[in-house]
Amino acid sequence: MTVTPSTPWESAPSGPVTVPPFAVVSGDQVQQALQGREKQIVDLVEETYRLHSAGYSVNPPSYFLRFPDRPSSRIIALPASIGGEAGVDGLKWISSFPQNVAAGVPRASAVLILNDRRSGYPFACMEASIISATRTAASAALAADRLSRGRQRPTRVGFIGTGLIARYIHTFLAGTGWSFDAIDVHDVSADSAAGFRCYLEQSGATGWIVVHDSPEELIRRCDLIVFATVAGRPHVYDPSWFAHRPLVLHVSLRDLAPEIVLASDNIVDDAEHCLRADTSVHLAERLTGNRDFLTGTLADVMAGSVTPSADRTVVFSPFGLGVLDLAVGKYVYDEVADSGELHVVDGFFHELRRYG
Repeated sequence: MTVTPSTPWESAPSGPVTVPPFAVVSGDQVQQALQGREKQIVDLVEETYRLHSAGYSVNPPSYFLRFPDRPSSRIIALPASIGGEAGVDGLKWISSFPQNVAAGVPRASAVLILNDRRSGYPFACMEASIISATRTAASAALAADRLSRGRQRPTRVGFIGTGLIARYIHTFLAGTGWSFDAIDVHDVSADSAAGFRCYLEQSGATGWIVVHDSPEELIRRCDLIVFATVAGRPHVYDPSWFAHRPLVLHVSLRDLAPEIVLASDNIVDDAEHCLRADTSVHLAERLTGNRDFLTGTLADVMAGSVTPSADRTVVFSPFGLGVLDLAVGKYVYDEVADSGELHVVDGFFHELRRYG
């Protein structure tokens, strides 16, 4: 997909304002629309990053709803608007309840609301945990490709944290042409690590699969490292573990001590978003009092204005942008609509006469 708007915000469609039909898109429909289309979604995410960098988006800070009686849990609102071909406004509402895992229920659940640009009326409510995992994995796969250029391409990948996000990231790496001599795995839960290993074997992953009891040996062995944990604070402190200068996809954002961040080239998706909420790069900013340790954004790398060093560890820290959810969500909506399978809720909007 290539989108080159002539202005940052193309005009909303002209003509009379009408109330759009309201549809509900299920998780099954979302998965069917996305399955096997890793390359297309990575291209879509790449173009969305370009639009965002060029100013063709509105992406305010995420809003965190926290609970005094449930300190490990949160629900996050990500409002956003994207221009270009997608041309849609909306909101992702995503919860993270880590205690769900012990009950065999996924940690995260989410919905995505899409709003019509002309009337402001919502026209879709979509299951969004799959959309969220997909855009996260596509962003990671894009970063792995772009940030490995100019250095030896990684041949051994390690996953620290083995939940749904790790599975999706592996799927997107495999779906965009990556193969590895070995895949290393570590999780604080032995059951989770075993389950991820089973997934890798069933997916036909190439190379040896090695499960580690601690992160140190995994980090030292791998030249591509994926952090996909639920850590709320740093638990990896020793910069010497990274002496071999790996590429790190720090998707979970809070695993690395500031000392490791400061010893690395740091690429983010958006500095204003990422340096918030006690992320590792946010802690590094607090420690130093500046942002000089930031090398640039992934969009800068794609544009060729920033080139990470081949002689330092490179850390990609993506906070996760709501515009990515909108772009992927609109792609799914259009696919389902084109198939004729939209579940429209008749009469969802009832009071449509201003004076009765």
